[in-house]
Parts: sequence; structure tokens; C-alpha cells
Amino acid sequence: MSPTSYAVVGGGILGVATARRILQLQPGAEVTVLEKEAVLAAHQTGHNSGVVHAGLYYVPGSLKARLCRRGVHLLQDFCSEHELAYDECGKVLVALDEAESSRLSDITERARANGVPGVREIGSDELREIEPHVTGVAGLHSPHTAIVDYAAVTRAMAEDITAAGGSVRTSFEVTGIRPDGDRTIVTGADGREVRAEQIVLCAGLQADRVAALAGDEADPRIVPFRGEYYLLRPERRDLVRGLVYPVPDPRYPFLGVHLTPRVDGEVMVGPNAVLALAREGYGWSRVSAADLRDAVAWSGFRRFAARHWRTGITEMLGSASKQRFVGAARRYVPELTADDVVPGPRGVRAQALGVDGALVDDFRITRRGPVLALRNAPSPAATSSLAIAEHVVDILLDRKEAAA
Repeated sequence: MSPTSYAVVGGGILGVATARRILQLQPGAEVTVLEKEAVLAAHQTGHNSGVVHAGLYYVPGSLKARLCRRGVHLLQDFCSEHELAYDECGKVLVALDEAESSRLSDITERARANGVPGVREIGSDELREIEPHVTGVAGLHSPHTAIVDYAAVTRAMAEDITAAGGSVRTSFEVTGIRPDGDRTIVTGADGREVRAEQIVLCAGLQADRVAALAGDEADPRIVPFRGEYYLLRPERRDLVRGLVYPVPDPRYPFLGVHLTPRVDGEVMVGPNAVLALAREGYGWSRVSAADLRDAVAWSGFRRFAARHWRTGITEMLGSASKQRFVGAARRYVPELTADDVVPGPRGVRAQALGVDGALVDDFRITRRGPVLALRNAPSPAATSSLAIAEHVVDILLDRKEAAA
């Protein structure tokens, strides 16, 4: 008999999407979402740039590639049904030199293999037609790349859950997970308990720690990287029409500074990527000795740092200097000056690092008995959320195997 009670740990977009999917397939099931903060979407989801990624970069056939493309369609339909903003503003990858231009063909091939519609390489003249203030020798145009408000999407999903009879419990910090006969007990910091037959862990920045409560292994470990943004002043928002991104460099672990319009009209410039001093530390003043110790003690992080210390120094310098930070974006928009921007939002990315020091690139899911854990969900997880939920629930219902 299929289980009828579920606890989903994590009130970000992935946890809420998963709970919603369970209720779609098992109406009447007892489904409870547990979120440690007082509101949903408090961390990665609420600090997301809002980009609906089209699937340009991902290895064809990977979970990222498949679930991203499926997720785009599901998300667009969801936003239409719930009257939420979904703006296909388009995206250009801008090549600054011939070396970057030569990499565009490989990205184009991947994008087409992934089924991204309308993607094509463009020359400098057409680039200026699409983005009049952007300079580059060539580009790749993805006209259907879009932007949304992921926190609003999460809240709408939560409304679907409660309307279907599910429960969303905030201010419930999970501190224990233990078996109890045919059920599992999830304990909160205040002693409250929830009993369920199946547990799904979508804990984001705390993914490894919450999984450890259920007996999962330490590898991979979450290491937090903070991304900082500036915002264009309102009178300078016309410097870009859509998303302006660099061409990814395979030698470096992060993408680099880009320009991102949002559905509220703001335009973000960033992010950089620096080691966060706390897993939920959105500024330099928030320091957690325990979080730093966990990061530095992890042999995977030490191996990662040994490979990328030069990039780390560059990112730190950008964090300390507004001129340097804006200078990275000015390579694409030469008219941009430091006076055109004001301090903007910050986010923390939950990046899983393997013991070998490599970034865990694809989504990773593990299962131990009745407990399924989403151990790594980097970008494009928000884009893919509804498709990830389908995939996770298929595993719960034994329709497919977990991909550890």
C-alpha cells in the first residue's frame, strides 16, 4: 500500500513544490511542510536572481538538462494559471574576444541538444541591435530566457498545498530524525514532533546537516558562497533590455558578474562569489565559527581552495572595491560607471563539494529507507523546481531509482 503521510523538510521552492506534487498524485495524503524560519522562501529562494534558465550550458542527458527544460514549461504554465509575472526578456552571452567567441559554438550545440528554442549565434552588429549599450565581438542569443519572482511562486504553491488539505508549519527547526516502527519521527528544536511514513529533505544551505540526522554520509559537504549585487539607479536601467551574461570559462568554478533585470523593474549587477562566513550570512558582519570550521575542516574545500585561490582573491577584491566590481560589468556595458549603481541584495549559494575538491555539478539525490534527501540543488534548481518535484515524487513512489 502506498504511504499516506509525508513530512517535507524545507520551505523553499523545492520543498514546497515537492509537497504540492505529492498531493497532486495522492489526494487526501497527509502532507506537512516544515520550515525553520517564520516565512517561506527565506533563504536561497528568496534571494534568487529570478532568472528562468533556458538550459544553455548543461550536459545533454544530465538531470540538470532534462529537468531544466521540463521545469521551464511547467513553471511558465504555473505562472499563467496563477497570474504571476513571467517575462521572456531574453538573454545574450557576450564574447569579448576571439577566444570567448570560439566557445560559443560548443554552447550552441549543447543548447540545441537540450531543446532550447530559438538559440543562435550573432555578430557584433546584431548584438548591438538587441542590446544597444552592450559591446562584444560576438554573442549567443536565447530569446525565450525569462524572469520571474520565485518567492511569489513559492507562496502560490503553498496556497495550493493548503487548499488541497496539506499543512505548512513555519518556525519548525528540525533537530532530530529517528525511526519509530513504521513511521519516522521528525523532532523540532522546541520539542514538537511530526510522525510520517516518508520524509523528504529539501534543506538547501543545511542539506548535509539535516541529511546527517537521518544517517546519511558526509560526502558531499555544503560550502556556502555569498553573492553580492549592486542595483542600477532607476534612470540607468535602460542600459540593458534583457539579461547580459559572460561566456562561461571552464577553468573557473563560477560564472562572473552579469546584468539581470527583475520583474519588479530593478536591474541587478553581479554577483561575485566569496566564501560566506556563515551558511546564512548575507554580509561580512554575520560570522559563525561553527560554519567556518565545518567548511575549512572539509578536505574537499581545502582541495578546492588550493586549485582556485587566485580566483578567490579576485572575488574578494571585487567585494571590497565598488570600482573593481563595476569594472567587471563595464567590460560588457562601457557606459556603466560606479555612480550608476547602489548597493543591492545578497544571496548565499549552497554549493556541494565532494571530498575530491570538485564542485558537485548535477542535482544529487540520496535515499535511506523512508528518508529521501536532495543533497545538491544548484542553479537551475529554481527553474527546475516543478520538474524536480516530479522526479523526487517518482522516486518516493518507487517509479524510479534515486541518483546518488
